[in-house]
Amino acid sequence: MAFVQMVEYQTDRPDEVRRLGEEWTRDHPSPGPARVTFAEDREQPGHFVIVAEFDSYEQAMAHSGRPQTGAYAERIRELATGEPRYVNLDVTQQQM
Repeated sequence: MAFVQMVEYQTDRPDEVRRLGEEWTRDHPSPGPARVTFAEDREQPGHFVIVAEFDSYEQAMAHSGRPQTGAYAERIRELATGEPRYVNLDVTQQQM
């Protein structure tokens, strides 16, 4: 079953977070999420969401357990104003 993890956070340093995401993509191409989307809330300036799509929960947990992933999460936390919120979702249906 597919699995999605969303990370919601506030920041007043979006350019630094963007660079961090670019570094991660360049330095850690795999194994990892099948797709990662970085988005900014149009109605709430400074509110951002990262959506990481995995083939399975097990793959996501293996990825989360990597030391590099923990270091990346800590850097996001340092750039955030407040604690990031993690939402873990089992995908029950997809439509294209």
